[in-house]
Amino acid sequence: MPTSAPLPPAAPVPAAPAPSALTAPLPHGPFALLNDEPVAESGADLLGAGRAARQLAGLLVASRASTPFTLAVDAGWGMGKSSLMRLVDADLALAPDVHTVWYNAWTSTGADALEGLIKSVLMRFDRRVLRRGLARVRERRALLRAARALTTVVAGPLGVAGLVDELWKSLSVDSQARNEMRGAIGELVQEWSQNTENRPRRLLVVFIDDLDRCSEETVLAVCEAVKVYLDVPGLAFMIGCDRSALGPNGLLRDLSPAGSAFMEKIFQTSYRIPAPDNHGVKDYIRWCARTAGIEPLLDDALVDLLVQRSDRNPRRIKRLVNGFVLEATLNPVWRDFGPDAVVRTLLLQYFYPDFYRMMTGPSGTVDGDVVAEFRTYREVRRTLLASAAAPPPDHQLTRVRTFLSSYDLLAPDPLGGSGEAVLTALERQLPTEFPALVVNPAFTSLVDELTARPDADRLLQRLREGPQGAGGEPTRMSREWAPMWQSLPDGRTDGYATGFGPPLAWPGEDPYAGVGGYGQQQAYGVPPQPAPAARQQPASPYGQSGYPVPGPQGGYPQPMQEPAYPPQMQQGGYPQQGRGYQAPPLDVLWVDDQPDRKAVVRTVLEGLGVQVRHVENSADAVQAVRTRTPDLLISDISRGRDHTAGFAMVERLKEDGHYSGPVVFFTIRRSPEREERAAALGASLTNNAQELTDLVLAALRERGRSEAP
Repeated sequence: MPTSAPLPPAAPVPAAPAPSALTAPLPHGPFALLNDEPVAESGADLLGAGRAARQLAGLLVASRASTPFTLAVDAGWGMGKSSLMRLVDADLALAPDVHTVWYNAWTSTGADALEGLIKSVLMRFDRRVLRRGLARVRERRALLRAARALTTVVAGPLGVAGLVDELWKSLSVDSQARNEMRGAIGELVQEWSQNTENRPRRLLVVFIDDLDRCSEETVLAVCEAVKVYLDVPGLAFMIGCDRSALGPNGLLRDLSPAGSAFMEKIFQTSYRIPAPDNHGVKDYIRWCARTAGIEPLLDDALVDLLVQRSDRNPRRIKRLVNGFVLEATLNPVWRDFGPDAVVRTLLLQYFYPDFYRMMTGPSGTVDGDVVAEFRTYREVRRTLLASAAAPPPDHQLTRVRTFLSSYDLLAPDPLGGSGEAVLTALERQLPTEFPALVVNPAFTSLVDELTARPDADRLLQRLREGPQGAGGEPTRMSREWAPMWQSLPDGRTDGYATGFGPPLAWPGEDPYAGVGGYGQQQAYGVPPQPAPAARQQPASPYGQSGYPVPGPQGGYPQPMQEPAYPPQMQQGGYPQQGRGYQAPPLDVLWVDDQPDRKAVVRTVLEGLGVQVRHVENSADAVQAVRTRTPDLLISDISRGRDHTAGFAMVERLKEDGHYSGPVVFFTIRRSPEREERAAALGASLTNNAQELTDLVLAALRERGRSEAP
């Protein structure tokens, strides 16, 4: 079946997959993703780097008599350092007797970087030059017996790589050899660069990229290679890095004064890449949009928004365009909202990820809307800070008191000069990000622009709750997507009329969709699957407090009858693999009333060999602990309108002596007060999935140290 022909909406679904359908090419729409490769040809340069590259290449060629020297190409992340260096390399290829070598420092670690860089340089020399250089080194250092061995080595059929390995072994065998390395390499370069009298000397330009992404050890090793061993005539270095990242306040902040002085000697000069002008950035954004297939959706206002919010950073622009493609193609939430909402939401997601997680997850606020909480906090903060100068109007004071009451705080009457003290108490309960974000004009204006949309409340609700449930009538698409449908070459009506699927995954009717909305999509020939039954929660034998209610005899209810370990571990021993001992998996009890939102993290932990048991409330957690003491307890903090449920559960468990092991609170909302309360319980608190994984691995290592086979 041609991929351009959609299935009729009412077509019957066969009972079994058809082989031809399973092997048919997948349909595709107008979108494509952009790569992040640096520009390597002048024809692909859209931001004017080609002109600077030609000038730099000319300067390098004209300065060959001034070698050795090191030039830094200085710019921030994503601002085009690699592209500029690649363009310089392309121009140098046209110059006579100029050779280049590339070394990506990010691919090496520590001392390996020194060896890797020196070997990369040596690999550019002719085989005859390397053979003579190796002979000179061995003749100087070897005794008669070693010299005889040398004859065998040098006379053997070694290629360039073999000769480089042998030369490195000879030059790095001990400290004395290292002291002679610079002179030996200088002789090699001098011999290689010699040429006929009527032609200029050869020049080798060494490009070193991504130095500012490396560890301190790697940075120092590369710089040692450049300055101590390769600082010889005939070599020029061009190093791409963010100089501020290598400064005293960056990667090398712990350097000694002598180390800092050494780093100052590395670069003779720097070229700071300027930010592209607005006109060039707009052209670049439109090129990216055209390449990705979203040009009809980016009007002048959105292009201007991307110019401002991306800081004119090419890599950020590509990330945002790719993010737009993925969101618009795969996320059915955007059926009801247009490109402007997608772009502004992506800006929050990329540049303020912690706030975005709170905005789209269970935030722990009274009403669940962290955006409204932040905007109210901003107004209350202004009132509190201004109260010392003049009493606030009654309506502002009422708003302050209402907001404070939701955190069990009271405002003095009159407020007077106590506003700052009240604000300090308030910020202890607010997310840790709020005080910094409230004074960030880029963030506050972005939030204001998003909430100024007439459909802002519905948008924020959809971001928290996901798309409308499947099974009902498909929602019609927002008219804001019309430019994309109208631009399609096949002349179909826009997707507003069909309402099928994500807005832009495929033109017109979605060939993957059955009769109905997004939730009823199926692959070719695959029968529809029944919707899962609603999860039934069993009645808990516990009271409203979330802790067991004593039974008739004054004791706790009987523990649930569940196996302590999987069936293969029920015979009193641990599972065996061959004759070796294998410890049981780390047993983690996870307490969370919204487990679906943590499913991805749980899957990661289980992939590490962790056994995760899950319960949804404090009462069931106590019962699970009494049934089998876990190795680690992970808990949320807020459940429903109880914003301290997790703390209260752990406090009671510890008081009653039921659990004394490690505890991790995993919560989207992180505040100073929560961190202090967790620390008082001897627990960790995190809102980061990677940090949670690290804490679980630490618990696994700790158990391994305490349990020996």
